[in-house]
Amino acid sequence: MPLDEKIRERVERSIAVVDEHGTRGRRLVEDARRLWSHLRHLFTLNLVDSEVRFDSLELATYALQFPMQRARTAQAGKAGRTSLRDRAEQSAELLVTHFADYDKPDEVLLDYTTRTLVELPQAKPAVPEARLLADAVNLDDFGLVGMLQYAAQIARNGEGVPQLLESARKRDVYGYWEARLKDGFHFEPVRAIAVKRLATYRHVATVLADELQEHTA
Repeated sequence: MPLDEKIRERVERSIAVVDEHGTRGRRLVEDARRLWSHLRHLFTLNLVDSEVRFDSLELATYALQFPMQRARTAQAGKAGRTSLRDRAEQSAELLVTHFADYDKPDEVLLDYTTRTLVELPQAKPAVPEARLLADAVNLDDFGLVGMLQYAAQIARNGEGVPQLLESARKRDVYGYWEARLKDGFHFEPVRAIAVKRLATYRHVATVLADELQEHTA
């Protein structure tokens, strides 16, 4: 069952404000739509053999775009990264608050969507929607999408390409990507997509590093 159009429109209006300063833009709406489109594609791969509530899965996808509080552990001047657990928990809380007084969807949809978000970071989510959404969200960190999102994040903290490349170098040195590939996915076909995207990420990082080296030679 698709998500009610009025509910989708209401959430999209909320995420048209992209930060705590009231900045308006299309970024979060487009991120939600892109993630939802990718989720629909993943579903066609027959990754789960149980029925999926598409209205709840789509609402959870949009809820994940609610502007997050800055990572609690971020150091001054550093790009704080909100963990999947923090992001999911905050999204669940914001979703309930968002529909507390006006245009509230039915309780079953709201409860199931909240459960999906709460189970999202768990090692073995009980509901298939949480497993699908977790893989789609984790996949977003790989490849050019992940690199561009991280570049935008560090740019807001006054950093640029050299810091982006240093982060890429450290992630390879300390086995960050290997750990993510091992523990970040519930479905092998999605993990295979992540491996391909990682190869692209590393290639682009190499090209950027070569270009920077040209300017310093």
